[in-house]
Amino acid sequence: MLTLASKLKRDDGVRGPRASNLVADSTRRVSVRDKLLVKEVADLEANLPCTCKVNFPDPNKLHYFQLTVTPDEGYYQGGKFQFETEVPDAYNMVPPKVKCLTRIWHPNITETGEICLSLLREHSIDGTGWAPTRTLKDIVWGLNSLFTDLLNFDDPLNIEAAEHHLRDK
Repeated sequence: MLTLASKLKRDDGVRGPRASNLVADSTRRVSVRDKLLVKEVADLEANLPCTCKVNFPDPNKLHYFQLTVTPDEGYYQGGKFQFETEVPDAYNMVPPKVKCLTRIWHPNITETGEICLSLLREHSIDGTGWAPTRTLKDIVWGLNSLFTDLLNFDDPLNIEAAEHHLRDK
């Protein structure tokens, strides 16, 4: 899956060492984000929860991927939920943008796909928000846990879903 790194090495090998340095310096530079993503994607794929599957529509664009979560326990067991993740250029100083593509009745996910997960926020009141030390693996595990142990009824994003759940589980 480390196609970006392979592609860069392959491109450098084709041009030769002198030509590649000139081209690399003048026309293309690998961003910090892309360098981080090569490492993080490898770590993510090695440590993916068994209920999650990651798909890269374009293997050369590691900054955009889709995640499928299929919970094997809890209220959402048997469901299949799609998420879209886009990693901004300013990553790892800012968190990835994540949207739920599957319509769901959930206290922490709106019907339009917005997600309430503290580690997706730059500034979080509880101190568990995004930090440069967090990785894509943290995001995936956090999204996965939304369907098991992170049902938040104290401060839900979808108030109606939370009230409905408390009335009638």
